[in-house]
Amino acid sequence: MYIRWIRDMQTRIMIAATDEDGMSTAEYAIGTIAAAAFGAILYTVVTGDNIVSSLTGIITKALDTAVG
Repeated sequence: MYIRWIRDMQTRIMIAATDEDGMSTAEYAIGTIAAAAFGAILYTVVTGDNIVSSLTGIITKALDTAVG
């Protein structure tokens, strides 16, 4: 009887320790902030003068290339 009670308790503890029904509100908030920060950094990098001029140069070079 005592051994069964211990096994039941061990099982309950393992289930409680590994049960992840989903993210909590705090985890959602941190994930949202991280995604917004990454988006802001990516937008800043992509709209910077160096990137725009580089992409324009690549496209211009590709369009000026003669196929022959």
